[in-house]
Amino acid sequence: MLKSLTLIAALVAGPAFATGLDITVSGEANGVVHIDLFDDVAPGHVEQITKLASEGAYDNVVFHRVIDGFMAQTGDVQYGKMGAADFSMQMAGRGGSTYPDLKAEFSDQSFDTGVVGMARSQNPNSANAQFFIMFAPAPHLDGQYTVVGKVTSGMDVVNQIKRGTGPNGAVIGEPDVMTSVTVTE
Repeated sequence: MLKSLTLIAALVAGPAFATGLDITVSGEANGVVHIDLFDDVAPGHVEQITKLASEGAYDNVVFHRVIDGFMAQTGDVQYGKMGAADFSMQMAGRGGSTYPDLKAEFSDQSFDTGVVGMARSQNPNSANAQFFIMFAPAPHLDGQYTVVGKVTSGMDVVNQIKRGTGPNGAVIGEPDVMTSVTVTE
């Protein structure tokens, strides 16, 4: 009985994770950010993110939208990859990947500091490759966007990411970049 209660308590304590991401950031912020991915909360989104990371799709992708006190957005592998033929800071944030958009996997997870969510258009089922990391809690996002993980180390690096000064947090000038994104077990 005690063993069963301990197991139940562990399950209730929070989402489980089996995989993660190590993101090396360069620019105004320099260092490694580790994210634990919540396989049990958003399995379809985690599968797509880890597939893209394993393929190197996220390497050299910029943080294109960064709003102080809110979040840092990245992951546009179509227009936000520095050095690629289609790279454009003006278009970054409008693209996705070659994979299909994902059906929303909303949960009761809260958008607290360090939580990672999937960016999308007004269509809840339009998340694809872009994601954002929270600088501060944003409860108005709860149940509206898919939570995929949480920063477990390197939040100091996240907090140093260059803030956007353009419309809607658009980064002007030289953006910070995810120089490499690797999947961890």
